[in-house]
Amino acid sequence: MKTIINTVVEEVSHVLTNVNEEEAIQFSNELVKAKRIFVCGEGRSGLMGKAFAMRLMHANYTVFVVGETITPSIQAGDLFVAISGSGETSSIYQLVEKAKKVGANVQLVTVNKDSSIGNIADGVLVVPAATKYRLPSEAPTIQPLGNQFDQSVHLLLDAIIISTLKEVSNEELRNRHANLE
Repeated sequence: MKTIINTVVEEVSHVLTNVNEEEAIQFSNELVKAKRIFVCGEGRSGLMGKAFAMRLMHANYTVFVVGETITPSIQAGDLFVAISGSGETSSIYQLVEKAKKVGANVQLVTVNKDSSIGNIADGVLVVPAATKYRLPSEAPTIQPLGNQFDQSVHLLLDAIIISTLKEVSNEELRNRHANLE
């Protein structure tokens, strides 16, 4: 078991080490500028998106998860963050088109910068991990499906939030943590 854990940790470390710093900083800057943030993804990417949205809320951002019943309409100037390993998820593509039509800033988190969604996004943050498709250009992995991408996205987006916190204390974050649990 320890060998598997060590391999997974090494894989994710390798992916995160190879994230383009300028892309990560640009993505971080877009978060800081945004008045409202909308996050979407399908499957496990969607779960990573929800984790990201939750931590953004703790950090005092105004954030919504696309598809939830309390999510308002997106408006011009809002930030729309799409998470799609392949960059080809058809339902995400349709949402990106709608967001762009109203004038939202679309940022994609993906493996594939030259994807359908990447080609219409305002910015792309490439996570050089393996997806379920195992394309020749993707990182090697012992893990099934898109595990490596999902794990890397979770850690990367948490790190990006940390980079935006500056003077927010853990106590302030904890005060916004759920207390009905």
